[in-house]
Amino acid sequence: CDVNRKRSRRRSTHVWPSHAHDRDRKQAISTQACVLGTEEDVRYMSAVEDAEQRPIKRARGDEMKPSTEENEGQANMDIDEDLHSRQLAVYGRETMRKMAAARVLICGMNGLGAEVAKNVILAGVKSVTLQDTKKLSLWDLSAQFYVNEEDVGKNRAEACVARLKELNTAVSVRVCDRKLDESLVAGHSVVVLADATMEEAKQIDAFCHQQVPAVSFIYAKSAGVFSSVFCDFGPSFTVLDVDGENPHTGIIASISNGYPALVTCIEDERLEFQDGELVTFSEVKGMTEINGLGPVRVKNCKPQSFELDVNTENFSNYVGGGLVTQVKEPKVLNFQPMAQAIQAPGEFLLSDFAKIDRSQVLHLAFQSLDKYVETYGAHPCPGSYEDADKFVKIVEKMNNEAKEKVDGLDTVLLKQFALGCTSVLSPMAALVGGIVGQEVVKACSGKFHPLYQWFYFDSAESLPKELLPAEELLQPDSRFGAQIAVFGRAIQSRLLDMNCFLVGAGALGCEFLKGFAVMGIACGRGTVSVTDDDTIERSNLSRQFLFRDWNIGQSKSTVAADAARAINPSINIEAMQNRVSPQTENFFNDEFWQALDIVVNALDNVTARLYVDSRCVYFSKPLLESGTLGTKCNTQMVIPHLTENYGASRDPPEKEAPMCTLHSFPHNIDHCLAWARSEFEGMFEQAPAEANVYLEDPVKYVESARSATDSLTKEKVEKVLDCLATNRCSSYEDCLVWARMKFQDYFHDRIAQLVYTFPEDALTSSGTPFWSPPKRFPKPVMFDTSDQAHVMFVRSMANLKAGVYGIATPDWDEAKALALLSRTEIPEFKPKSGVKIETDPNATANRPALSDESVILNLIEKLEQGSHDLRKADLRLNPIHFEKDDDTNFHMEAITALANMRARNYEITEVDKLKAKFIAGRIIPAIATTTALATGFVCLEMYKVIQNKKIEDYRNAFGNLALPLFALAEPIPPKRETFKDMAWSLWDRWIIEGDVTVQEVLDWLKEKELTAYSISCGQSLIYNNIFPKHKERLNKKMSELVVTIAKLEIPASRKHFDVVIACEDDEGEDVDVPLVSIKFR
Repeated sequence: CDVNRKRSRRRSTHVWPSHAHDRDRKQAISTQACVLGTEEDVRYMSAVEDAEQRPIKRARGDEMKPSTEENEGQANMDIDEDLHSRQLAVYGRETMRKMAAARVLICGMNGLGAEVAKNVILAGVKSVTLQDTKKLSLWDLSAQFYVNEEDVGKNRAEACVARLKELNTAVSVRVCDRKLDESLVAGHSVVVLADATMEEAKQIDAFCHQQVPAVSFIYAKSAGVFSSVFCDFGPSFTVLDVDGENPHTGIIASISNGYPALVTCIEDERLEFQDGELVTFSEVKGMTEINGLGPVRVKNCKPQSFELDVNTENFSNYVGGGLVTQVKEPKVLNFQPMAQAIQAPGEFLLSDFAKIDRSQVLHLAFQSLDKYVETYGAHPCPGSYEDADKFVKIVEKMNNEAKEKVDGLDTVLLKQFALGCTSVLSPMAALVGGIVGQEVVKACSGKFHPLYQWFYFDSAESLPKELLPAEELLQPDSRFGAQIAVFGRAIQSRLLDMNCFLVGAGALGCEFLKGFAVMGIACGRGTVSVTDDDTIERSNLSRQFLFRDWNIGQSKSTVAADAARAINPSINIEAMQNRVSPQTENFFNDEFWQALDIVVNALDNVTARLYVDSRCVYFSKPLLESGTLGTKCNTQMVIPHLTENYGASRDPPEKEAPMCTLHSFPHNIDHCLAWARSEFEGMFEQAPAEANVYLEDPVKYVESARSATDSLTKEKVEKVLDCLATNRCSSYEDCLVWARMKFQDYFHDRIAQLVYTFPEDALTSSGTPFWSPPKRFPKPVMFDTSDQAHVMFVRSMANLKAGVYGIATPDWDEAKALALLSRTEIPEFKPKSGVKIETDPNATANRPALSDESVILNLIEKLEQGSHDLRKADLRLNPIHFEKDDDTNFHMEAITALANMRARNYEITEVDKLKAKFIAGRIIPAIATTTALATGFVCLEMYKVIQNKKIEDYRNAFGNLALPLFALAEPIPPKRETFKDMAWSLWDRWIIEGDVTVQEVLDWLKEKELTAYSISCGQSLIYNNIFPKHKERLNKKMSELVVTIAKLEIPASRKHFDVVIACEDDEGEDVDVPLVSIKFR
């Protein structure tokens, strides 16, 4: 957002008052510099305050409201939609504007503070103040990723501010190195404490709570594998959108007259309304009175119906049509200040129901930690069991004095807490930093439900099973000292020597590489191999935080690897640009997979995930899986022989609209946009590409077309004929005329034909109205040169058509273009009888049908005549591949115009280009906070993998930062097969040694009391006992048969090949046996 434009303008119009002395000015600048940053910033703010006679009084509790000009500036603030497109898909413009007016104070730049700052800056607030009085130590490097060993001894905020500023140049990032007090809080919207005691937090929170309006306060603490978050957004905080989901809607089928009114909706879609929610009605015919009602409450909600708390007895009778839409209600929360909330915490937000009482224990432990510091003047020392015992006694004493005691305190857990309480670990900082960063966004905008009020999280399962000797926990001269204090030297050594394969270097990949570098993964004898075949785009920069403007166009994996080395130069990392797929198995070969210790997926599509999963199952490698969608994330641990694999369960396929709905009967904007994208690709990509196939070898193309008689061939020839003859353009003026004719065809003639074929009063074969919901009766649109939407359609389509033919696009002269369009003769439309319009929802676009051979021959004749000159000129067209993120290419303008004109035909609400981009561009909503949360969950599991933990120690996780909701659960074990005294799962493979024959394979299985009746390799059948001829293969080598029959290419480096064998037992029952590998070399 361009937040500096207004500031620059106002600086030029205000001066210091004449009575202010230089000494006063210097003193004012000195006292405010920590809050406002540079001397220029302070001078600007002071001048504004004096001129507008509204001095900052927040330190005394007085209200400070923004000026009218500030409000207008906020409302009109420009948002860089190219940069923030994925984030806008989550938040929307209004939330982004609110964030761009927020000032955030983050206190304590340890690893957790840096994570919060990173996420908040990427989100796009107005300013961030980094407050810290502490010097950077080697200990901090176990989590602080924006500093290095050369920065040790510097102020922690000063050491990382330059790198944080690079994340988002639209955010003003400042440093304050003085002590935190109430005057520093003044002028900020949100205050985050990331490295403070509870006593300090209570004092600052009390001040924030008393302000009008309240300053939102967040307290976070990370102590080894334990963490705490507390939120206080004031005595009355309004949540504008509790979950961020789109309002639920339904298409009405009937409404009864009476009380309560029964509303029934069409059976095609399941209603998602809940009892007590508010809804509104629109487009209802007959019972029009209900359209004018304000929001009304629903009750007795069912999948296709609900009741209204309204008496419709005297309303007109329902005739047809209508939409019902959920109205999302604001929610007011009354937060308690920290001092009160500590004593009466209420319900804790739970994350793991296997640890139902853990929050109460940690609530007591974090309070006891403050008491320990108060008593002994410092935190328990790392590796000191004497200090840990002292801490346990304090916890026990506080528990005995508490009104509600915790039963059965786990002293081992408390000792583990004490031993690692000074350590901030990278995974925990990422996880908590993601949560806190999202809470800052909520505080600034009212978007999503805040954390209310306490949340405790731990990953005690990640710790070593037994308490380690004190000397094992100490290595003060290492940058990994804080991590060693929690896990010990042996585990740190294993991390250093780990061979890790990271698949993907996008948003998740960047977070993982940061975590790997800070944790020390592959910083010894190990290696991180990272691969990604994608390059950096501008839209990546709002969440893929290792990339910068100057990296656009470069390889993601290469830049991310370099950034990881900058965080920790000792990391051994190899960047690759190969896609992991069956086509690259010669690159990612057996030796590559066998050398790995762990695989981490950072992918954005299911197909690639399933393939990597299959490789990990085959080579028995742990796979740590994760994914994000807006504020939601999930992680899955795939551990050899312990858990099911990723592919063991699948999400149901997404429901797609029937072809006839998209082509003739759309009833929402998604249908219109899907149609628009399809038409775009057909006109500007597929048709020119098909034309080039013809131009490459006309004789061959014609011969192929003549020998085919299906409708698909006919359609292809028609497209080529249209490109090269019927609608060929040779000038930009031709392109404008073509676009105008296209408008007439799409939005007038086709619709006129449709309503001629199916008039408004048409009936189905069963006698019901044809135009019943969800169908909407359309109306033709007449072209209007005064309608800018019509003009944009013509302009964008003409520009794209010109691009296909390589015609130069002149500067846009609207008057000249409209004059040309006004002179264009539009043929009068005459409806045709007997036109076939598909109405079967089960019809598919790819159904081949026979076509009249004479029709194809006629098309070919016209094509050869019309393209004769082009074949001589060796012309090639330029197919246009859809690119949603380039605002200069007119792709989204064309699709938006196509969709909106179609929506206008059917009286569907139109959308702007940004919303069209989200839907037609299939943009996956993404924000940095969710990515941080997901990677935090996964990296905590890496500690478990390196220790070969049991299945009950692992956790799959689901999180939704909007609610907030965190749910951790033990993974599901794999399905096991048993036969006789044998047992196996998909993780097992049977290996047969030697260059065996088919008979020897059958004999090998016979020894296991199994009868093999079929052997296959790939799609080919090597042997089946029902085919007499296959007996000839019994004495042939399997290695020979898979090459000659299955056409398997076995690389020289591979010593085995795999076959699938179908077996049965003595009673003829099938037995599912594992994959069989034959080690023939």
